[in-house]
Amino acid sequence: MLELLTSPEAWVSLLVLSVMEIVLGIDNIVFITILCGRLPRERQLAARRLGLAVALVTRLLLLLGISWVMHLESTLFTLVVPWSGKDLILALGGLFLLYKATREIYENVEQAGEHGASLGVNAAEAAGRPEVSFSGIVFQVMLLDVVFSLDSVITAVGMAEHVEVMIVAVVIAVIVMMVFAGPIGDFIENHPSVRVLALAFLVLIGVMLVIEATGQHVSKGYIYSAMGFSLFVQMLNIRMDHRRRLTEAGSHP
Repeated sequence: MLELLTSPEAWVSLLVLSVMEIVLGIDNIVFITILCGRLPRERQLAARRLGLAVALVTRLLLLLGISWVMHLESTLFTLVVPWSGKDLILALGGLFLLYKATREIYENVEQAGEHGASLGVNAAEAAGRPEVSFSGIVFQVMLLDVVFSLDSVITAVGMAEHVEVMIVAVVIAVIVMMVFAGPIGDFIENHPSVRVLALAFLVLIGVMLVIEATGQHVSKGYIYSAMGFSLFVQMLNIRMDHRRRLTEAGSHP
């Protein structure tokens, strides 16, 4: 362990891996934010942080069981294409994410106008849905955290040689995500159009997981670039709408 503290290669690996883990955690934050939007607003931040804490525990357990994780890549059976344990987890996780995201999009788009979602009220109330329990939200987060964590851990194994470096990088990444989970979550909840954009992002991630389960690699860079550009355009629209309302308010005292 002392050798790692004095190794420049270990510090560079830690920096690169931490940044990569933070980037890979973006979809996790979005998913947790969308799910926690069904809770009363005063409980949403606690649920987001608890969800990220669960993600941290899942990642650490997978890192400590690296040999088991790598064994998941062994072929179990062949059905059109070879299927491994990892492929099955990715496929099921992707389908679950597609179901949750498309259902949320339908409820946000088709029912928002009827229930006043644009007024900034709680998402569950705005969509006219019953609020789910805190434990139910955490359980759903735990299920999909396994999928996101598996992707994260496999990336970490490919980028670093020492388990200690991987563990520290994962802890740093989750701490950073916890710090920004509140502002990001509140921004998404307060802007319905951004919320729908985030749900579209989750649909893309779900499709990507299913495609990767069949053995085809899809770079997340393409998805993040497309969503980053869409978010930038949406920020311009929000800014333009804000300035228009200020102008209208000034011209009608």
